[in-house]
Amino acid sequence: MTEACETAILTFLSSSPEAAIEDTIPWSENQQLDHLKVIGAIKSLLADGLVTAEDITSTFYTLEEEAYSILTNGSQEIIVLRALNEAGNLTVASLQNKVGKDVAKIGMGNCMKNKWIKKDGTDLVAIKTLNEVSDEIQQALRMLKDANFVEDALDDTTLQGLKRRKLIKLNTRKSCKVHRGSFYAPKREKKAADLTKEMLDSGAWKTTLYKPYNFLTLGERVGGGYVHPLLKVRAEFRKILMQMGFDEMPTAKWVESSFWNFDSLFQPQSHPARDAHDTFFIKEPACTISVPEDYYERVKSMHETGGAGSIGYRYDFKREEAYKNLLRTHTTAISSQMLYKLANQEGGFKPARYFSIDRVFRNETMDATHLCEFHQVEGLVADYNLSLGDLIGTIETFFKKIGITQLRFKPAFNPYTEPSMEIFGYHPDLKKWTEIGNSGMFRPEMLQPMGLPEDVRVIAWGLSLERPTMIKYRIKNIRDLFGHKVEMARTRTAPICRFTVNT
Repeated sequence: MTEACETAILTFLSSSPEAAIEDTIPWSENQQLDHLKVIGAIKSLLADGLVTAEDITSTFYTLEEEAYSILTNGSQEIIVLRALNEAGNLTVASLQNKVGKDVAKIGMGNCMKNKWIKKDGTDLVAIKTLNEVSDEIQQALRMLKDANFVEDALDDTTLQGLKRRKLIKLNTRKSCKVHRGSFYAPKREKKAADLTKEMLDSGAWKTTLYKPYNFLTLGERVGGGYVHPLLKVRAEFRKILMQMGFDEMPTAKWVESSFWNFDSLFQPQSHPARDAHDTFFIKEPACTISVPEDYYERVKSMHETGGAGSIGYRYDFKREEAYKNLLRTHTTAISSQMLYKLANQEGGFKPARYFSIDRVFRNETMDATHLCEFHQVEGLVADYNLSLGDLIGTIETFFKKIGITQLRFKPAFNPYTEPSMEIFGYHPDLKKWTEIGNSGMFRPEMLQPMGLPEDVRVIAWGLSLERPTMIKYRIKNIRDLFGHKVEMARTRTAPICRFTVNT
């Protein structure tokens, strides 16, 4: 279709050097061509200089459906007045039944405004007869129609009245006036965009017309990768923790056995967190292959009969429950493995500081502040004769480095730490205290089966990566930060994350 339009345009202009298409809209109608396709062909011809074009803009009115009804039957006020002249007087309900609700509503209001009718109790009574009034609306519409709907057919006041009643609509029509261009030819020869091997072999390149090349233009800017806001905050946290002397734990394995995720932490096999409605269990493979057998027996004994001053949980510890595979619910599953390796490494136990920042999974109901997966920041220190004061001091040092200086601690319960504390920080924007983490000292019932010396204590703390990221970037809904609904533009425009490090 576009090629046919190009041929028709060039043929029409070939009649004489002064030939011109005065207006493409009537010309397209005469040629029985689609005007939009004609405009597309003109733009293509303009690129090669075969034609020149001038834009033409014209405005005109069109009638709405209600206006056509008025042209035939008269305006609503005339219909209402005619009905009252015929009946003498009518109630509003009777008038609606006679002329219709829509006509009665519009016509009655305009008749009242023009003082053609009045109310007499519950009845409507005509003051004027049809011979005493004129249908100005119908007359204006006829004048507009007779003038081919041009914009200046009526005065502004009349036009505004018709627009107000939504009887007419102003339209803009764009077209072109077309002349020959500087490179006009009766027939368009297609120009090659590429120099091919076949052209070189045949020698056709010597006579082929080529599209002009712009050797100075720059190519389209290639967009590089962008770091997600979570990863920006994660990188800052890693740098701060490494400055504090912590080593990063290997956390690439998302699937863990229930033994490392729960049992090694002295969490009973009847604990509610181990139910399917709180944890994602793996269907295939459903069970792990093995765990360290000697350690397994010591953990089993601690659960069943106790030790280290504890009486245990007094239940039958089941291997099939311990071997179940799951998506880890916390990175503490990695912490337990690292502590076991620390206790059984060659040369014996040596004090250590570990941290991890990685993804964990919970079978939770998703809302503005909760997802089924999130990132956990965890840190631990294993050393001789540590106390609760060491834990508080370590936590205060870390949070001070990320800009949270006002902290409070509240006693709490965790299955594998005693004492345990919730960490609260003051949010200057919200002007309130908000929970930002959890902490505690690992219980002896957890540490003794690993083989750690009796006077070794392990302090640990953790928080989500999402919450400080949301605070840092002023994000209210966690689903705008992480997940399939994240807006990609936010990732590209998120500023660099920097925390003021106070020594």
